[in-house]
Amino acid sequence: MCASGKYSSRGPALIPRMKTKHRIYYITLFSVVLLGLIATGMFQFWPHSIESTADWSLDRRSVHDAPLIQLPVSNPIPERGDLSCRMHTCFDVYRCGYNPKNRIKVYIYPLQRFVDEGGVPISSTGLSREYNGLLSAISDSEFYTDDVTRACLFVPSIDVLNQNSLRIRETAQALAMLPRWDKGMNHLLFNMLPGGPPDYNTALDVPRDRALLAGGGFSTWTYRQGYDVSIPVYSPLSADVELPERQPGPRHYFILSSQTAIHREYRAELERLKEENGEALLLLDKCSNLSQGVASARKRCYKGQVFDYPQILQESSFCVVLRGARLGQATLSDVLQAGCVPVILADSYILPFSEVLDWKRASVVIPEEKLPEMYTILKSIPHRQVEEMQRQARWFWDAYFSSMKAIGMTTLQIINDRIYPYAARTYEQWNNPPVVKWLSVNSPLFLPLIPPRSPGFTAVVLTYDRIESLFRVITEISKVPSLAKLLVVWNNQNKSPPEGEKKFKCPECTAIDGLSLDQTHMVERSECINKFASVFGTMPLKVVEHRADPVLYKDDFPEKLKSFPNIGSL
Repeated sequence: MCASGKYSSRGPALIPRMKTKHRIYYITLFSVVLLGLIATGMFQFWPHSIESTADWSLDRRSVHDAPLIQLPVSNPIPERGDLSCRMHTCFDVYRCGYNPKNRIKVYIYPLQRFVDEGGVPISSTGLSREYNGLLSAISDSEFYTDDVTRACLFVPSIDVLNQNSLRIRETAQALAMLPRWDKGMNHLLFNMLPGGPPDYNTALDVPRDRALLAGGGFSTWTYRQGYDVSIPVYSPLSADVELPERQPGPRHYFILSSQTAIHREYRAELERLKEENGEALLLLDKCSNLSQGVASARKRCYKGQVFDYPQILQESSFCVVLRGARLGQATLSDVLQAGCVPVILADSYILPFSEVLDWKRASVVIPEEKLPEMYTILKSIPHRQVEEMQRQARWFWDAYFSSMKAIGMTTLQIINDRIYPYAARTYEQWNNPPVVKWLSVNSPLFLPLIPPRSPGFTAVVLTYDRIESLFRVITEISKVPSLAKLLVVWNNQNKSPPEGEKKFKCPECTAIDGLSLDQTHMVERSECINKFASVFGTMPLKVVEHRADPVLYKDDFPEKLKSFPNIGSL
């Protein structure tokens, strides 16, 4: 009992002392962790300068929390824009340098709210949902850098997607205030709705110095080939309506027109085509008898009959895309999503991403004056080609039009390919769906080629009977981006040249048939050359020996043995 009493009297005194020690330990540990979290939070959220290396994110700082910047009236305004700008004159490629990944680095300026001296914002809408999505996509991509000193390209957080919401002068002043502006050098602006009434210029009216413009309505007059990037006008229905992909093939209607604000002369011509071709053409317009609360943007009507839009587009083989007040139309995106082949009537319009996309494979471009002949032109296209164009149209939308992220990443990739051409995507990578087998393209004589906007070169290939060698040569030459035309001169007058749909094989061709094996061949060729020389007045051919040493700038090779060790920075 004594032992028990002794134990019980010491026990209660010992246990509280152990609890106190543990309590002090845990309180100390918790305090250290809490102080660490507070310090981290202060570092993350403490206001930084305009060239902060903190990540760009709307989640970290909302537009309403962005610092307010007042624009004095006397602030300078950039020049309107240099139409002669090209990548080699208005873009500093040395900023990009050489890197193993061959990828440009893009810096996004932190958010700021610009107002004039009276406190009025430069934009009536602030940061739009679309531009927010675009900047977020860039910040999440491999192009993004938060280190301004490593940046090759600068993207302002000033939203100029829709010119209608901007105050032109004040927006230009805000751009000029950016710390790295330097007359717009290496800066990229995104604009989808340029111009305004009554003229509706086809490029952004905001003065922008030498900045690159990714624009959604370029014409041949305002587009700077190889410098600007023509982008699509994003359709808000892309995020709201999901259209399941349909198998290519005949549809209920042959031609469908769904635009509501087209010129009366065009509508009159479409109505005439409707009268001539009956049910093959569906001519829709805006609805005037909808119930209250029904979204008019999602409906189209024809003589009192209501159709769901853009779902109705999937019921036609061809869909008309006419120019409106602006050249670029969001209808093009809706049509592509529906897998309907766009029939584009917009003279001088630079099609989206036409620098890399072969639009002949996904659309039909008809001059506006040929609108009366549209039905006849489309009827002449073979059914199989129409099916391939339907498939290609949908794939273009999936890959390049479906979201602001897709549009932004495609734009940056095009610029990236200009700066690192040796690592650029090929024609096939840009234009061939990864899982589609183009069964109608079996011969390299009919490889699809993207037509260059600038004059390219014509390759002339002379051949006699070497079919396999001819096909190999054509396949390699067709990969050159600047190829405008390929001409094959078939010299065997006793045999027809190979036809294109199969790969030609010539089992009867033998070595004894070779043109060069004919003993009279060399004599006849010499006489022919001498005849040319006599007509020319002198022998124009010269014997030349030339040695071309490899640059070796990318090889693991001693620097002293490299003639141009710094060429990789280009």
